[in-house]
Amino acid sequence: MTIHNLSQTNSILNHYLYQIRDETIQKDRMKFRRNIERIGEILSYEMSKSLDFKSRKFKTPLSTSSFNKMNENIVIGSILRAGVPLHNGVLNYFDEADNAFVSAFRKKSSDSNPEEDFEIVIEYLASPSLEGKTLVLVDPMLATGLSMINVFKALERLGNPKSIHVLSVIGAQPGVDLIQDYLPENAHLWIGAIDEKLNQKGYIIPGLGDAGDLAYGQKL
Repeated sequence: MTIHNLSQTNSILNHYLYQIRDETIQKDRMKFRRNIERIGEILSYEMSKSLDFKSRKFKTPLSTSSFNKMNENIVIGSILRAGVPLHNGVLNYFDEADNAFVSAFRKKSSDSNPEEDFEIVIEYLASPSLEGKTLVLVDPMLATGLSMINVFKALERLGNPKSIHVLSVIGAQPGVDLIQDYLPENAHLWIGAIDEKLNQKGYIIPGLGDAGDLAYGQKL
């Protein structure tokens, strides 16, 4: 898997990353959602440079011209609920794409240590065929990497994608390493920033907290 860490190059992306991390600014839910969406747009633009294009002719009111048309059949797949703002940002750029939605959540495995001992459970999946498609998996926080792998396993029965791109806002190095070992060599990860570690609860440090709660409010 090829890793594209966009924080290594100075751009407006760094400003949005700061705003979603800052504990005061991130409390504005509408601004938080919009900044995640903006980051999705930036990741999409960078990813688009690696896609296949084909020259096409068209008519203007005055003459004939040509342009390079994207030659990809894209399916955007997101993990509910935190993935929705990022999904919207990607869909803003790939507006003709098909879409897939998967629910994945952490469920405690035992009562001995419910904060540290958990498994990833998938209960809902809606997706078109992935056969020969360009699969774009979006999840704002790539923490342990287990959610991404479980979602990928759930989607495998729907066809063999031509290519796989993972888009994330912030990841932890252990999670990045895990999906790098699992996904095929020709897959790509487009990510805003990679943090060093996880805490005992499996949250990214320094990270930003719970992206789903920050976007939509706390859950029981």
